[in-house]
Amino acid sequence: MAVGIFDSGLGGLTVLSAVQERLPEVDFIYLADSAHAPYGVRTPDDIYNLTVAATQRLFDAGCDLVILACNTASAAALRRMQESWVPDDKRVLGVFVPLIEAMTERQWGDNSPPREVAVKHVALFATPATVASRAFQRELAFRAIGVDVEAQACGGVVDAIEEGDFILAEALVRSHVDALRRKMPQPQAAILGCTHYPLMQDTFQDALGADVTVYSQADLVAESLADYLTRHPDKLGAGETAFLTTGDPKQVSSRATQFLRRSIQFTAA
Repeated sequence: MAVGIFDSGLGGLTVLSAVQERLPEVDFIYLADSAHAPYGVRTPDDIYNLTVAATQRLFDAGCDLVILACNTASAAALRRMQESWVPDDKRVLGVFVPLIEAMTERQWGDNSPPREVAVKHVALFATPATVASRAFQRELAFRAIGVDVEAQACGGVVDAIEEGDFILAEALVRSHVDALRRKMPQPQAAILGCTHYPLMQDTFQDALGADVTVYSQADLVAESLADYLTRHPDKLGAGETAFLTTGDPKQVSSRATQFLRRSIQFTAA
């Protein structure tokens, strides 16, 4: 029984690497909707329809559990999918909640009322669509009170990373951090609200300064998935992984290999 991991492009590979390391006995199917990436500049309805189609593809491949390793899809589509589309015998999880629970020091699945937390000033770096959705603020409000969130839409960063242009990506990150600091001069914490951004985590940290705690998602999602699978041991397998893409498999494989610095071979979805 494979676990599906979906992203609009290659950013979700950061999540896949973390969960593979944490859960080597689990089978995974990774689907990159490279033909339609990036999602961060699309409309909510467009994101929803593309995410539903990709999730159905993973269901058809035998996945009962799908992780949306794409913050844009999680922000714009997940709640709507859970309320009106996901079948009763399937589960779709996003990447926001584990991050927020770690930041607010809550245990996984803690549904107690929101409370005061130590972190009061939070910078959120995300795609334009994720920022526009305000999904992070909504999920945070379920768990914490009195937290000021300043969001910065980081246009161009995903495209630069997908193209392998890390010099441009670094310049864009520093520019976006400067723009955020003009709005919030002294953030206590920063959320990297896109699964591509861990590849630029050192740049974010350097631009923000050593006194700012930078939260990234991959390891947190891995721990949350491990917690879920301890309660659902039927999903354990042989540790095999398949890679699917809606784009050109040869081109996507080349970029993924550069992305993770190990050989990755995609096939057509």
